Amino acid sequence: MSASSPAEIPFIETEEQLEEALSRPTDADAEAMAALEGDLLILGVSGKMGPTMVRLAKRACEKAGVSKRIIGAARFSSPGSREPFEREGVETVTCDLLDRAAVDALPDCSNVLFMVGQKFGTQGNQPLTWAINSYVPGIVAERFRDARIVSFSTGNVYPFTPVKSGGPVETDPTGPIGEYAQSALSRERIFEYFSDRNGTPVAILRLNYAIDLRYGVLRDIAEKVYHRKPVALAMGYANVIWQRDANSVALRSFAHCSSPAFVLNLTGSRTISVREVAKQFGKHWGIEPVLEGTENETALLSNAARCREIFDAETVSIEQMIAWVAKWVEQGGRGLGKPTHFDERTGSF
Repeated sequence: MSASSPAEIPFIETEEQLEEALSRPTDADAEAMAALEGDLLILGVSGKMGPTMVRLAKRACEKAGVSKRIIGAARFSSPGSREPFEREGVETVTCDLLDRAAVDALPDCSNVLFMVGQKFGTQGNQPLTWAINSYVPGIVAERFRDARIVSFSTGNVYPFTPVKSGGPVETDPTGPIGEYAQSALSRERIFEYFSDRNGTPVAILRLNYAIDLRYGVLRDIAEKVYHRKPVALAMGYANVIWQRDANSVALRSFAHCSSPAFVLNLTGSRTISVREVAKQFGKHWGIEPVLEGTENETALLSNAARCREIFDAETVSIEQMIAWVAKWVEQGGRGLGKPTHFDERTGSF
């Protein structure tokens, strides 16, 4: 997508507009849901991406004119957390995925989207992180051995690579840094093991980083520039993708589930420079960014060539995302208070 000037970009000013934009299905989304045999179970649906994933799936079915059960499972520990899903016509099931009996009691489903994971809070509680990221996948893979499973993973399974390399492709060696990243690779290996053993069709999506105006790498940088706080440059580069586009790839990946598992780097095709993004935010507000340190020659990156070739899913440019985030932060748009810590280079989360 060619870059657009900020003056030509329609802004998102309300959460209603944002939710609509994040759940607007394309023709490809509708075609994918029409072709998908059976119902859809989304595990970990109450996380950051789950609510918009559900809406996208629901709207894609409506666009395609197909009827499909969409079931969202999570702990739903917060009061009222189920209500937004039920208003969308989505069935909800309360389930602690660490409880094997509770997982066994989940409804049978032909298609399972695994959005479960723990990252923040790993430091100091490593056992729980490993249980969620390694033990739960085994429980789910055994329970749904006859289903198609699409599992989110993370680009953190890769080592830092030279920025000039463009990042690793799916067949390059992994090299996770820190216990969170190690446990994330364990999640992949567990799904791969059960895919091989039981013939379960699986797709593994190594995501980094999804962009929503309420959180994400761009929001993290924008808040620091706007509030005149230092922007660290040690992790000077990253890959990002609009959250709707990431969710689109996830839904369309059921058609690519296989045994052995299908593995995909899920991110945008461009590598962003933290320095340049900070400067672009500064131009929006007439603020000179406070830049701290210098860029390393390596960063946590992924090469998205395969994703672009198969799905061609990017509908929002970096420039448009920056303009949207700038407007959102300037007008005091709500944030989730969950920084990505994308600039972490020691693997401690």
